[in-house]
Amino acid sequence: MKAAKKRSYQSPTRQRQADETRSRITAAARKLLEEHGYVGMTMEAVAQEAGVAVATVYSVFGSKTRVLSEILDAARFGDSHQNLVREAMQAADPRERLRFPARIARRIYESEDSVLDLLRGAGAVAPALAQSESERECSRYDAQNVMIQYLVRSRSLRRGLDPQHARDILWSLTSRDLYRMLVRDRGWTAQQYEDWLANTLVETLVRKDAPRNA
Repeated sequence: MKAAKKRSYQSPTRQRQADETRSRITAAARKLLEEHGYVGMTMEAVAQEAGVAVATVYSVFGSKTRVLSEILDAARFGDSHQNLVREAMQAADPRERLRFPARIARRIYESEDSVLDLLRGAGAVAPALAQSESERECSRYDAQNVMIQYLVRSRSLRRGLDPQHARDILWSLTSRDLYRMLVRDRGWTAQQYEDWLANTLVETLVRKDAPRNA
């Protein structure tokens, strides 16, 4: 019994040190990406910049692609993202709450653009990231069920629209592809994108007589 307890115990200090090491490696990789591009962001260079062994970088991340995914996640899901999520959960009006996915989508896509711009021309990167990005899209779809279930519970979901289709609509409209087409390809401002998306989500998903304080 004592041995089992020892194996399951996780030292808070050890976890904090592991988190700090992970953050240090990510910051070093981001710095190298900015200064030397994707080709110069080798695992060896990342280890040297972070002041850790190469084996440590591999132990924490496993591959260069995973390091890059971590850089993207750090850009996407920082403090401002978490603050927006908390604000959304506190909104009592379903119309107001449903405008938050537009704000969150804009913030994520604007934040990751700075990283993606550094990868322009790195043709091998897209295939390498394809699997992790596919997994992230699945996670995004799962996470958005919280919003749809809120609309169902508050009796705010538009009449005639079932939850599954509502979830598909929310997932599709908040996709990066739509942001890219409107903002990057067609020249919309990020604010125009956010305003249009917020209005479209409310008009499409919320019933007109939905209660103001659900």
